[in-house]
Amino acid sequence: MGTGGPVASFSVWDYVVFVGTVLGAAGIGLFQAIRGRKNNSSGEFLLGGRQMTAVPVAMSLTASFMSGITVIGTPAEAYRFGADYWIFAISYAIMSIITAEIFVPLFYRLGITSTYEYLEMRFNKLIRVIGTSMYITQTGGLKAVIWTDVFQMVIMLAGFVAVIARGAVIQGGLGKIWDDCYQGGRLSAFDFDPDPLKRHTFWTIVVGGSVMWVSIYSINQSQVQRYISCKTLTQAKLSLYGNIIGLWLTVSLAVFSGLTMYSIYKDCDPFTNGDVGAVDQLLPYLVMDILAAYPGVPGLFVSAAYSGTLSTVSSSINALVAVTVEDFVRPVWKNLTEKQVSWINMGLSIFFGFLCIGMAAIASLMGSILQAALSIFGMISGPLLGLYVLGMFWRTANSTGGLTGLIVGLVITLWVGFGAQIYPPLADKTNPLPISVAGCNRTQDLNYTTLAPWTGAVTLTPLPDDRPALADSWYSLSYLYFCLLGSLVTVIVGLVVSAITGEDTSFSFSFGKTPSPKYNDLDSEINEKAGSELKNGSNNAGFKDSQFNIVDKDVEKVTKM
Repeated sequence: MGTGGPVASFSVWDYVVFVGTVLGAAGIGLFQAIRGRKNNSSGEFLLGGRQMTAVPVAMSLTASFMSGITVIGTPAEAYRFGADYWIFAISYAIMSIITAEIFVPLFYRLGITSTYEYLEMRFNKLIRVIGTSMYITQTGGLKAVIWTDVFQMVIMLAGFVAVIARGAVIQGGLGKIWDDCYQGGRLSAFDFDPDPLKRHTFWTIVVGGSVMWVSIYSINQSQVQRYISCKTLTQAKLSLYGNIIGLWLTVSLAVFSGLTMYSIYKDCDPFTNGDVGAVDQLLPYLVMDILAAYPGVPGLFVSAAYSGTLSTVSSSINALVAVTVEDFVRPVWKNLTEKQVSWINMGLSIFFGFLCIGMAAIASLMGSILQAALSIFGMISGPLLGLYVLGMFWRTANSTGGLTGLIVGLVITLWVGFGAQIYPPLADKTNPLPISVAGCNRTQDLNYTTLAPWTGAVTLTPLPDDRPALADSWYSLSYLYFCLLGSLVTVIVGLVVSAITGEDTSFSFSFGKTPSPKYNDLDSEINEKAGSELKNGSNNAGFKDSQFNIVDKDVEKVTKM
């Protein structure tokens, strides 16, 4: 072990464990479907009947974005770059507080199915449609999804524990693993260099990472659907605070799995030695190397990766169905019955499932899955987050400003994001740590014999003479700042354009001065602490000065269920 070469393959018991996991997840969905067959409304399918409690929702929140990307990508990240990824634990805490205290009260009290309904309340229908389309581009029976996520999270954590436990036995204890990582420079996590071009520093992770995770948890349909499925607003907030524990536990186990992998392969890197074709194959290679002697355990790990992927995909599909029905189907076919909508929900779930399979094939060509996934979230979610912030905190913002800011923010983030893909940053900005192949069992016909620090790049980097001037400045911006950049550009441009156009910024629920018919019947009162009256419509639950203290008779009935 740890000397290179081929490893064992799956045994019969591994296949049994894997299939059992898949059937277990499917069984949960089937059970929830049979249990709720008497209530086949759209609200039951998409929002779980708003009867969920904090604990399962918290675990579902963790599992939905601690996905197969986490299971495969985070250990490889720690192996290559060290333990600095654990600093994201600080970002998770900041994100949870901001989301629970600012965004959850707004969305929960509005009682909306699609988060993008808010964009129509605050701005107009066009901006809502654009926001929905951006979400569908980004992501590619909620009750069943949540309980399935709980089951899959347990599987994910069990997979990490199995790797760490077996690695500790092989290496002679956790202390030996820790010492190896210290000697190899893997524990120097706190780099306080403020340079925004460096891939990971304390500041890029805490500042940029916090904003990125806020965009994922506060306005992403997959997550918001979970909050509003809770019985009460308090339960919704508690689910987020409980989610912090799940995130900390998951990232800690994932990072330590990567450190365990380094301890085992510190003298023979499987990637450099040619044993694996991509860095994201390192952890599966380790599993088959150290756990093949234990029938069923490698199957457990594959189940962990698969469960992580399944939890994310199931969450995304459910959210995609929700926004498609609310933003595209219902506005066109207004007289659909609840039963018809339920059938449409299930049909769209199948369609988006096949679509996700196709998109996965394309995503596999983008290199490191962890950075690729977070980069995409940053490029798309950043401008969207800026749009929500613009609408929530600036009364002067109007529809023209919001739309212009969103478009400019998206163009800027796509520019820097795609530029970074074409011209990857050089090694001095990505900070790869050195590896070795000195201890490899050289029975293979290798084309190299020298030891050199790993550049960390999976794709080919153009020669310096071929790189444009922006390649080592603008395109080298840390991917964790993509979201912050998009948000700032959207807000700033939105405010400037709103000031120039000077449109009437008094809104009811909907766009312009005209309340949306959907919300005309709501008997709402908004207690503004600033004491100012809204012109042309005081029932504006989509926007307030600083407090979202909504007292709505219809919503109140739901929140007291």
